[in-house]
Amino acid sequence: MLIAKSAALFFVAGLAEIGGGYLIWIWLRRSEPLLIGILGGMILFLYGMIPTFQPAHFGRVYAAYGGVFVVMAILWGWLIDGHRPDLYEVVGGLIVVAGVGVIFYWPRG
Repeated sequence: MLIAKSAALFFVAGLAEIGGGYLIWIWLRRSEPLLIGILGGMILFLYGMIPTFQPAHFGRVYAAYGGVFVVMAILWGWLIDGHRPDLYEVVGGLIVVAGVGVIFYWPRG
């Protein structure tokens, strides 16, 4: 149960960071209305709070989250932005997921 809750928190944090960043991206890159950028900033603020609910210390949480972010960014680029990942992004994403598992979920004595 703890792993499921932790994985859900990583997922929600990833959506908040990538979603908020994406709104700021399109506000600046596509000249969308300022409200889009403000909404993106508010979502990024929320992202900053979500990882505090993880059951580990800051360094471990953010190191593992970095890997989750990489994979979610690749998926966001594919599903939302329409850029299909190439072989190297897929292989790199799998390597990163393995690293997250070691950093965050490997049993410690």
